[in-house]
Amino acid sequence: MAKIYLGTAGIPLSTKAKDTIEGIKRIRELGLNAMEVEFVQGVRMKIEKARGAGNIAKNLNVRLSVHAPYFINLCSEDKEKVNSSKKRILDSADRANAMNADAIAIHIAFYGKMSPEECYSRVKSELGEVVDIAKDNEIKVKFGIETMAKETAFGTIDEVISISKEIKNVVPYIDWAHTFGRQGGKIDYGDIIDRLIKELNISHINSHFESLEIRNGKYVDVHRSIIYNTPPFEPLAKEILKRDISITLICESPELEKDALIMKNVIEKLGYKFD
Repeated sequence: MAKIYLGTAGIPLSTKAKDTIEGIKRIRELGLNAMEVEFVQGVRMKIEKARGAGNIAKNLNVRLSVHAPYFINLCSEDKEKVNSSKKRILDSADRANAMNADAIAIHIAFYGKMSPEECYSRVKSELGEVVDIAKDNEIKVKFGIETMAKETAFGTIDEVISISKEIKNVVPYIDWAHTFGRQGGKIDYGDIIDRLIKELNISHINSHFESLEIRNGKYVDVHRSIIYNTPPFEPLAKEILKRDISITLICESPELEKDALIMKNVIEKLGYKFD
């Protein structure tokens, strides 16, 4: 039977004190069981604070993950920007490790003037170095390469699966809406889950869920409430429950916990019981 962890990208909007630890407590009050700690604007959290957040999460049975800063591009032509990107990934991993988070979500690169194949080769090389440094520093968190909506970004489903095969401790971080948008408004949830199981032999999927806006007939990477069904959530929930695999679903819509609770209701109506 699938084990489902459901929560928000960052501190729930209804949290009175805008603090990570208070956010974790609020997650539990809401009946949710996961939270992604957001470092999207930079890694400013002290190690001691990360450890404290991890302890609270463990006591409350809340599964933590981390989102690395947006300012990362391992395929930049500027070597200084590449080095800064690697440091941001390692800083995120360091804090994630301190809080016993499972994985970090990373927007890893843009193709720029490179072909997708050239960018892939660069990502493989640079990320491989990052993972080696992390291992030397006893950092055990998984490096999650996020699937991306923009065609200019590294992050097709094929790319993230392939790079995960090649570098140990690298895993896909599936953004279901991004993949839906990248594929022109089409997604086969079951096929993706089966590929992750068959090709990577993984037992847990880290993922995001939200809806995307449509502009001029095209899906764009602007997040909106899941009520818009772009993509629909219920078919994903059904595919998850058909399989013996656990998953973390982080709601990245602007509605955060409101939409996460809608997702929870959908899952429960299908017969799943949360702890």
